[in-house]
Amino acid sequence: MQQRQPIDVTAFSLMVIFCMIMGGQQVAIKAVSTDMDPIVQLALRSLFAAVLILTYMRYKKERFVSEWGAIKYGILAGIFFALEFFLLGEALTRTTAAHAVVFLYSSPIFTALILHLFVPSERMSLLQWGGILIAFSGIGIIFWEPSSMDASGTFIGDILAFLAALAWSLTTVIVRCTSLSKVPAKQVVFYQLIVGFTLLAMTSTVTQQWHFNSTPLVWINLIFQSVIVSFLAFLVWFWLLGRYQASQIGILSFMTPLFGVVFGYLLLGEHLDKQFLIGSVFILSGIFVVNSSSWVLRKIHRLQQAKK
Repeated sequence: MQQRQPIDVTAFSLMVIFCMIMGGQQVAIKAVSTDMDPIVQLALRSLFAAVLILTYMRYKKERFVSEWGAIKYGILAGIFFALEFFLLGEALTRTTAAHAVVFLYSSPIFTALILHLFVPSERMSLLQWGGILIAFSGIGIIFWEPSSMDASGTFIGDILAFLAALAWSLTTVIVRCTSLSKVPAKQVVFYQLIVGFTLLAMTSTVTQQWHFNSTPLVWINLIFQSVIVSFLAFLVWFWLLGRYQASQIGILSFMTPLFGVVFGYLLLGEHLDKQFLIGSVFILSGIFVVNSSSWVLRKIHRLQQAKK
């Protein structure tokens, strides 16, 4: 088995690019939402990315795991994947991309809590509980001001993005705690994309959210979301996980919402009030603590061993 390397310049550079891409996707959806309903964008990008992944797997001669258990849980993961994107799409019609990306990427705190409750080997450390407390304090800071619950719908949009994070965390738990954990990553993502496309397309039809004004920017956006975000960035992510220490890669992923906030401000001209910025610092700090706790505890243990 290949020994995982610590982070080097190559890995750090790729992670910066990866986080920029992932942080920019909510901004991209919001940017063309007047020409193409977000739910349509998310449905089509899921379809196109699923075709690309299937084509890549065929090219690499990678076979599908066809056991019913994998298929069953793949469909279940796809249902929560579709729910996440539906909630995110609805959130982006009501709140800013900056708000949406910060709340969406609070997902690790839900994942840690759920795993702590149901998986004995995933009990949280005291340091992680501290991170959870910091993150929820940030959420409280953002929602504390009564003016955040105004008629503009921003408050509802924030709640929907928060629920999207919960749906994402449930998808993660399903993948980690079922037979899907032994299925190739590309196949797991394919399940999520194809089920997600099916359910999002059905929802778009039922809710009559199918507005699609064909413009060059819309097509550039679709190519970016399908080819760059959902396909190439995915391949880079798993290439990194295959060669570098997963804990260090996970720590660097906290940059994603930072880029999302910056892009929302620079490209969409979104207003960033002081309360949101302070709350975001708390949320992102808490997520960083939760993600990096294992690495920090290992460092402390090694220092203690070195002193003996």
